[in-house]
Amino acid sequence: MNSFGLNLPDYPWEAMAPYVAKASEHPGGAVNLSIGTPVDPTPQLVQDALKAAANAPGYPTVHGTPALREAIAGWFERRRGVSGLDPRNIMPTVGSKELVAWLPLLLGLKPGDVVVRPRVAYPTYDIGATFAGVTSVATDNLDELDDATRSRVRLIWVNSPGNPTGSVRDVDSLKALVDQARELGAVVASDECYAELGWGSWDVQRGGQRVPSILDPRVAGGSHHGLLSVYSLSKQSNLAGYRAAFVAGDPDLMPNLVNSRKHAGMIVPYPIQEAMRVALGDDTHVEAQKDLYRGRRERLVPALLDFGLEIKESDAGLYLWSTAGEGTWDTVARLADRGIVVGPGVFYGEAGNGYIRVALTGSDERIDAAVQRLGASGS
Repeated sequence: MNSFGLNLPDYPWEAMAPYVAKASEHPGGAVNLSIGTPVDPTPQLVQDALKAAANAPGYPTVHGTPALREAIAGWFERRRGVSGLDPRNIMPTVGSKELVAWLPLLLGLKPGDVVVRPRVAYPTYDIGATFAGVTSVATDNLDELDDATRSRVRLIWVNSPGNPTGSVRDVDSLKALVDQARELGAVVASDECYAELGWGSWDVQRGGQRVPSILDPRVAGGSHHGLLSVYSLSKQSNLAGYRAAFVAGDPDLMPNLVNSRKHAGMIVPYPIQEAMRVALGDDTHVEAQKDLYRGRRERLVPALLDFGLEIKESDAGLYLWSTAGEGTWDTVARLADRGIVVGPGVFYGEAGNGYIRVALTGSDERIDAAVQRLGASGS
């Protein structure tokens, strides 16, 4: 009998079980800062919108309601500096991860084609290439590729702000990449789900500049040709459990993406679409949530430094990309001895070896516990 199933790598987080168990032995239990899942309440106005739309007996639309798409276009103009985005060129998705995983297939990539993803990156970019049967190449600079590989590039993933590194690409960097991609005839898909969470020079609420989108006119010029912006409300609005996200951009690509998703039944439920619409119209809860993360970050950073870690990049997003100058698992183990669980950098590619990812997604009580444990003289 033939075997069935996809030949995918084991889900990496299973390897964390012994470290979670060790951390759980600590008095007061484990402080789990390994996964960036929101822990604060979903805003009440979003919950109310979900309830108000709960009577939804008919099928929702794949393309999304006009009201939702107009709200997304308004959000792009108000929060991302992208004006005049046609609502027809927007579509909700079932979270951003499913789009990341399926986009190479939905774009019709074929064996021999190349997908480029960041050197240190969320593993789903590679999984998406696997689903489509194409080649994934890790680089942050297309000039590093030989001519034969460059000629086969069909999709380029950008992740700014990056997961796990928190790195931000500025306007000039993004524009240079877009120009190169257009010369190659490749699509640039920009995963921007941490864009509201800039720190330091990228912290708008503290006088910094806005994290640029791939659709920003300074990046895209006068056209969104070959460009897709992917965004999720999971982080900014604590909607991870709603699977609420969207994609926007190229007016030539969008109709085909919508049509393909119709055939596959990849539809965001109507109550979720209404919750998204309301969330995107309210900036107050986004800034309040960012204030919480800022405070947690400001408490964690000095504690990690005192523990002997060096924090790299981490200019935006929900993570502190850190190294102790030793093997990743050595650092993971030492922190587990203190009752703290962190993400291993090796989960994000070979270039992540020696690093850990520390998430800001703990309650204030858990963050304070981590700070206390990091400053303790022993386990």
